[in-house]
Formats: sequence, structure tokens, C-alpha cells
Amino acid sequence: MTAPVAVIVGPPGAGKTTIGQAVAALLGVDFADTDHLIEQRAGKPIPEIFFDDGEDAFRALERETIAEALGSFPGVLALGGGAILHEGTRESLREHTVVFLSVELSDAVKRVGLGAGRPLLSVNPRATLKYLMEQRRPLYASVATHTIATDARTAEEITAELAALLKNPR
Repeated sequence: MTAPVAVIVGPPGAGKTTIGQAVAALLGVDFADTDHLIEQRAGKPIPEIFFDDGEDAFRALERETIAEALGSFPGVLALGGGAILHEGTRESLREHTVVFLSVELSDAVKRVGLGAGRPLLSVNPRATLKYLMEQRRPLYASVATHTIATDARTAEEITAELAALLKNPR
């Protein structure tokens, strides 16, 4: 079974895609974002999946996509912000090197903007993001092999720290 080099988790705005792509390039491996894989599988963007089929259908598709990727993708894998809500997904992550990119609300809001293309942030985005971050932080921490704070740091600094961790595991 091939496993990802690393799995990146965190809330919207933590930098999962940006950092994941940069680290994958540094390590010479592929990068995949499960949200993108879900869109390919469904043949439509995530907001349309939510609108047409509902959040439950999206989450089921997300679980299937993540399970497949955890078993077969050999690069750096970024999970959608809510992926860790499912207990089975959290259990599967325990077998992998998981990096939690931590971010505080003020930095997340600056990076995400307020809701464009993010179905769960379409109503009262700042309050919703704050709630989601508070609800999910303990779950991200529970699956993390490493936690990296991203606040007030450049993508280059975060990428260098993560690449060093992955090259020299404890």
C-alpha cells in the first residue's frame, strides 16, 4: 500500500493548498487536494454539490475520496477543512504523517476573504468561520503528528519548516 508523504489538515485559510503544493515541489512528489479530487469525481464544483445534493452527499463523497487517496496517493495530500469531522476519517489518519496548519481567525479571514466559493461560509462568514475553527481545532490537533502555526508567517517560512520536518522525522 502506498501512503501519502504527508497529509495536511486545517481550517480554511490555513494555507493547506499553497503550502502543500510548495512542499510537494521541494520534495519532488505530487500534490493533491481532496476538494479538487471530489470535484473531478462529481463532475461539478463543491458549491454545486452542496446546493444540488446537500452536505450529507458531499461528506459521503469526501469520505470515499479520502479513503482512496490515503491508500494510494504517494505525494502530499491536503484535506478539506471539514474532513476531520468524520470519526472514520480521523481513525484512518492515525496511520499517517499528519500536519495541522494552525491559523487564528484574523489571519484566516485575511486569507480566505469572506466566503466566495465556500458553501459553509455563505451566511455570516466571519461568525461561521470562528465557530467552525473553534469546533474543529481539537479534532485537527487530535490527528496531528506535527502542528505548525502559520500566523504572521510567509508561505516560504512555513514551507521550509514543514519540508524539514518531513525530511527528518523524529
